[in-house]
Amino acid sequence: MLPGFAQRIFPPHSIAAIAAELREQGIDPSEVLEGTGLAIGQLESHTTRISYRQLDTVIRNALRLAGDPAIALRSGARMHVTAYGMYGYALLSSATHAEARDFAARYIRVVGPFCDFDLSYDRETVVATFQPMHWPNPTESVHRFAVEFALAAHLTTIRDRSGQGFGFSRVLLDYTPPPSAAAYRDLFGCPVLFNQHHCGYEYIRNDGPRALANPRTHAMAREMCEEILGEVNRAGGVAADIRRILIEQPGRYPSIEAIAEQLDIYPRALRRRLEAEGTSYRSLLSEVRMRLAIEYLRKTRMTNEEIASRLGYSDAANFRHAFSRWTGRNPSEFRGEEGL
Repeated sequence: MLPGFAQRIFPPHSIAAIAAELREQGIDPSEVLEGTGLAIGQLESHTTRISYRQLDTVIRNALRLAGDPAIALRSGARMHVTAYGMYGYALLSSATHAEARDFAARYIRVVGPFCDFDLSYDRETVVATFQPMHWPNPTESVHRFAVEFALAAHLTTIRDRSGQGFGFSRVLLDYTPPPSAAAYRDLFGCPVLFNQHHCGYEYIRNDGPRALANPRTHAMAREMCEEILGEVNRAGGVAADIRRILIEQPGRYPSIEAIAEQLDIYPRALRRRLEAEGTSYRSLLSEVRMRLAIEYLRKTRMTNEEIASRLGYSDAANFRHAFSRWTGRNPSEFRGEEGL
């Protein structure tokens, strides 16, 4: 199942790369981010999460603003392996090239990729097949942008972990030659075939050991990526979107009408969709408040009054009553049991 279009669960590194490339071309990043609700400073924060809807807006802004037909290739080429956080460190610390390839394909969705990809092999060749996540129509410029960005990003990250001598042996694309076709030849340095049945690339297979292998680092990074992948796979439906909106605005919870407007859904339709998912706005709000309350009690020294304010309660007594209803314990008992 594809991650939802409006779910803000991915790091913003791809948007940051596009904004950085356009900045070098003299275009203000605020223009690139127009319509996303993001500020340029948020792209550097490890807590920022984006959706495919925001990424789609940035792609369309870039296509409109850039005078360079190769903007997607140049942006994707900025995606060095360390930009991917734990996913990148897991790749770098893999024991063998074969392990790194398999890890890359299994966990690619944790980074909010432009394209999903699958790997197949013969005796001497690795074949990577691309499928854009949310832009399937090969006649559309956003499809081409997604594929170009992904191709360039894959080339950069594989070179980071395998050496600058690495290259594709062939690139395949499911669209007609674009205005940036000459840039393909310059970047990839190999035959580029258009009007194919799928998108992807091929290269000479190497399954051998890697110089930066580190079993402990790889195990730690893999475990974290497994947790993130689980969250991505579980994320879905309008309930997940509402949870994220509520978590992003602790203490200033919008009404269901305001959320419906934000999600571009009629309030009545939103209520029906929540009912179909077995929940309600009231239940989601209670769930989010409970999760945040537990986090505050476990990880901070905030008083009950401070937590009540963060969660939008009028006073500490109302918060204590709610917490007791959720957990069967009052906040002080819970904090004492957690050893705080």
